[in-house]
Amino acid sequence: MNQLKNCLENRGLEIPLIQGGMGVGVSLSGLAGAVAKTGAMGCISTADCGYREEDFRRSPEEANLRALRKEIRRARELSEGRGLLSINAMVATRQWEDAIKVAVEEGIDAVISGAGLPLSLPELVPEGKALIAPIVSSGRAAKVLLKTWSQKYQRTADFVVLEGPLAGGHLGFKAIEVEEGKAKSLEELIPEVLTVLQSFEEEFGRKIPLFAAGGIWTGEDIVRVQEAGAYGVQMATRFIGTEECDASTAYKEYLISKTANDLAIIHSPVGMPGRAVKSPMLEKLGETGRIPPKHCSRCIHSCDPGSVKYCITHALISAVEGNVEEGLFFSGANLEKLREIVSVREIVEELFPGKEKIPVPEGTEDILKV
Repeated sequence: MNQLKNCLENRGLEIPLIQGGMGVGVSLSGLAGAVAKTGAMGCISTADCGYREEDFRRSPEEANLRALRKEIRRARELSEGRGLLSINAMVATRQWEDAIKVAVEEGIDAVISGAGLPLSLPELVPEGKALIAPIVSSGRAAKVLLKTWSQKYQRTADFVVLEGPLAGGHLGFKAIEVEEGKAKSLEELIPEVLTVLQSFEEEFGRKIPLFAAGGIWTGEDIVRVQEAGAYGVQMATRFIGTEECDASTAYKEYLISKTANDLAIIHSPVGMPGRAVKSPMLEKLGETGRIPPKHCSRCIHSCDPGSVKYCITHALISAVEGNVEEGLFFSGANLEKLREIVSVREIVEELFPGKEKIPVPEGTEDILKV
């Protein structure tokens, strides 16, 4: 793994940790920049990241791309040149291609893409401009994707994110598999995907780091998946409970108040199952069968406003703003462990105690204490 480790560290990744992308507006420049500053990889979600722009309702496409540029630039300033910055771009979104192109123009370090197979991702990211990484949930998906990239573009992934069934948000498994506990565990999936990666590592003469995601919370969890063969981890839900997380305080406090019994597997308008809190909005949806959209921000390829059961953009924006009644709150399976709001620095130092202490800006020691 030394060749792999040196390759990543030469690009600025000091800690084998990716902060998972969370939309809408949960992981923007504040969180991503703070995580990168620790030497890890911060991640900005491109999903309707312009929801706070004045013209979002009128011109969502322009608002989103303008905001994405702002968020990347601000995150770079906050990172103070440490770590890496990435975006999480969902294949299912209509602005998938444009968002990636804008991020590359802004000098993003990596493009992570899931919610569908990003088969044409190499077309959007010229080799050498940014790292490219798919999110997969099985060895089969990894093989289909990397075979396509190899044959069509003579490229391969710079790293791969493997999301297991305990992850939050949209899941790459059948709903019934997750609900009945029949989906393969992360520990079962890691060797399956590593076997696939090995053939492409041999073909391209370099290692492809695997980052495991879903159910990772403690340093012990990290050691466990690394012993199974993962290079590092991706974590999302735990970073919701940080001062730097871009969501409202009400959003954070609502999730902190919940337990594992408050979680459910839902059917998202994106066309995939997802793990979310049983919120008042979902209860109302269960009673009425449909909550007709009042406005369309043209976010998802497959969405028909005339028949969709609810507007996921409205629900996610409501959530991030702290509107409990109308919000959709995604979460990983470890939600009950989210019990307080701390700093990003504290979490990373707890997870990687052997690393050099992360510097605290002069005069901010008291501010960062909880």
